[in-house]
Amino acid sequence: MAFEGLTEKLQSVFRNLRSKGRLTEADVHEAMKQVKIALLEADVNFKAVKNFCRSVEQKAIGEDVMNGLNPGQMVIKIVHDELVELMGSEVTEIPLRQGGLTVIMMAGLQGSGKTTTAAKLAGIYKKNGKRPILAACDVYRPGAITQLETNAEKVGVPVFTMGDRKDPVDIAKAAWSYAKENGFNILIIDTAGRLQIDDSMMKELKNIKNEVEVDFTVLVVDAMTGQEAVNVAKTFTYKVGIDGVILSKCDGDTRGGAALSVKEMTGKPLLYVGMGEKMTDLEPFYPDRMASRILGMGDVMTLIEKAQASLDEEKALEMEKKFRKASFGFDDYLTSMEQMKKMGGLESILSMLPGIGAKAGDISSMIDESAMKKTEAMILSMTPEERANPDILNVSRKQRIARGSGCDISEVNRLVKQFEQARKMMKQMPGMMKGKGRGRNPFGGMFGGMKMPF
Repeated sequence: MAFEGLTEKLQSVFRNLRSKGRLTEADVHEAMKQVKIALLEADVNFKAVKNFCRSVEQKAIGEDVMNGLNPGQMVIKIVHDELVELMGSEVTEIPLRQGGLTVIMMAGLQGSGKTTTAAKLAGIYKKNGKRPILAACDVYRPGAITQLETNAEKVGVPVFTMGDRKDPVDIAKAAWSYAKENGFNILIIDTAGRLQIDDSMMKELKNIKNEVEVDFTVLVVDAMTGQEAVNVAKTFTYKVGIDGVILSKCDGDTRGGAALSVKEMTGKPLLYVGMGEKMTDLEPFYPDRMASRILGMGDVMTLIEKAQASLDEEKALEMEKKFRKASFGFDDYLTSMEQMKKMGGLESILSMLPGIGAKAGDISSMIDESAMKKTEAMILSMTPEERANPDILNVSRKQRIARGSGCDISEVNRLVKQFEQARKMMKQMPGMMKGKGRGRNPFGGMFGGMKMPF
């Protein structure tokens, strides 16, 4: 995941600061030297790093900090606040016209994830009650139109296309007319990319902007390209004019420096970050939450929002009642596993918990994913009656389940034993789940405090 290395290094620096009762200027200077190295290794732009460290050091050496009761903690707060400032301070949303058609043009190099991101963005607007439509203006890359149509179908958004033999500018103009005539209120234009920046691409983008009243131009850049992402953003800003940036592939093995550099080096805000391949894996960029993640403080607000978006409230309440009475069955195990997947999996959840951060990968790697698949296979090999009432599982039934799931009978016995232990635990702890309803305890129905069998 992005920032893992940076988080580990910063936490090491701050542990050293917190261990000191009082701080000297030399302590702060040495700490910032280590922070500077960590940021540069994370591929943050040198100029941005230099300005950031100078600002932190000036504030940290102030009298209030040096003479405070907990100077180490105060320095960490200054670093957090400066990180937020570096990334843009506030959440930036794409402004939408009231009662009219908003035109958003997507731009970016080939391979940046632009087409997938366009569909993800359309899905967000559809979910929020808007009527978006996508325009397929990439007529050069083989399969680009098909890719857009496939992804658009997943989010339930239509695509306007005229095939791959028409001029992209003509397609954009026709898409604009069609959207206006058919009551759509958001038009997202997926333009063509190139393997590298060239004049023909820039000219085409400018022509689309000249012929269609584009309200907002979004540049999609690949986080995996590090500082090159910032260079691409600067070039597009100068030659075409962009209004905001979406950083894709932030879930990969990336150092994440682009997220910390884009606003400082281009003056353009980061709008969203792509955190996975699923159509729902596009998150609004919150500078304060990202700063907390980078410093290992977790991101509980995003976790809660993910839970609320992923979990069915009625199902959660129904499962909570079952857990309270210890009357849950194996179907409820399957539901919990499925809901965890919807939220991005165990590693994604762990990475947002305070104090875990960079260790999320290590912790999740200790849980054998093949064991989770075996658990699912064993449960699916049970009859509906057996899943609902595990008490009827005798030796012959367990043998049949083992054969049906390709597992050993000992694994079936272990699963049943863990299940029985979970029910006993729930009977002994009737007050462990007090949250009710959305917003108060979004995780109650998902985990229910029970020990998962994997």
